[in-house]
Amino acid sequence: MSRRYRRPDKVRTRRLLVRYHKQGDQNARERVIQEQLPLAEFLARKFAGRGEPLDDLIQVASVGLIKAVDRFDVDRKIEFSTYATPNILGEIKRYFRDKGWAMRVPRGLQELRQSAKEVIRNETVRTGRSPSLQELAETLDADVEGVAEALTLGRAYNTASLDAPVSQDEPDGDTIMDFQADDRSAIEGLEDRILLKEAIEGLKGQQQQILKLRFNEGKTQTEIADHIGVSQMHVSRLLRRALEDLRVELEQMERDRELSPDGAHAE
Repeated sequence: MSRRYRRPDKVRTRRLLVRYHKQGDQNARERVIQEQLPLAEFLARKFAGRGEPLDDLIQVASVGLIKAVDRFDVDRKIEFSTYATPNILGEIKRYFRDKGWAMRVPRGLQELRQSAKEVIRNETVRTGRSPSLQELAETLDADVEGVAEALTLGRAYNTASLDAPVSQDEPDGDTIMDFQADDRSAIEGLEDRILLKEAIEGLKGQQQQILKLRFNEGKTQTEIADHIGVSQMHVSRLLRRALEDLRVELEQMERDRELSPDGAHAE
C-alpha cells in the first residue's frame, strides 16, 4: 500500500455514509471503511519509530476510523476526513498513553524551542509585537525551517493568532500561525501538525499553492504574483481568503477533537 494518502472522492464517501446512517446499509459502511483505510495507515505511519510495531499502530488507527464512520453525523456540513482525522489521532494517542509512553521532544529541538520562546518574550516586551519567523531565525542564527520545526513540536497552530507576520518586510502581511509554543508533549505537537496538514489539504488547489509558496518557500506576495501570473493585489486577496478558510477548517477540527469521546483532549 502506498505511503502517500490520496483521499477518496468526498461526494461518493458522503453518499455511502448517508446510505449507511439513513438506510442501515452495511455494505456502504464496509466500502467507506475500506476506502478510508489508507488514511488510517497514513496517520499511523506518522507515529512509527516510537517503540511500537507499525502493524499495531495501523490496527489502532483502523479502530479509530471505524468509530469515526459509526459516529459521523451526515447532517453536518463537514468532510468525513476532517472529522475522522482527530478521531483516529485520538485513538492512537490513547494507545500510547495506555502504554505509558512519555513522548519527548529531542534535546536539540528543546533547546532551540526554549531559545526561541525567550526571544519571542523579550521582543514582544521590547517592540510590542511577536517577532516574525524570519526574525527569529536571524536572531538565533538558525534556518527558518529548523526554528519552525522546533516551535511546531510545541504547538503546530494557534487558531486565535493566525494573523501574526511571517515576513519582516511585510509587517502587515498574512500568516498562518503565531509561533508562541507551549509545553505540550511532542506527540500532541505531532498530532497538531497532522491536523494542520489535513486542513491545508482540504483547501482548493490554488489556495494550497499560494500557502506553499508563501510559507514553505518563503516567497513574497510580489514573487508569488509573478509566479502564477496575477497582480500582487490579487495575491493578497487570495492569501487572505485562503487563511480565513484555513482558520475555519482548523477551528472545526479543533471542536471535533474536543468533542470526540476518544479525542485528543479526552482523559
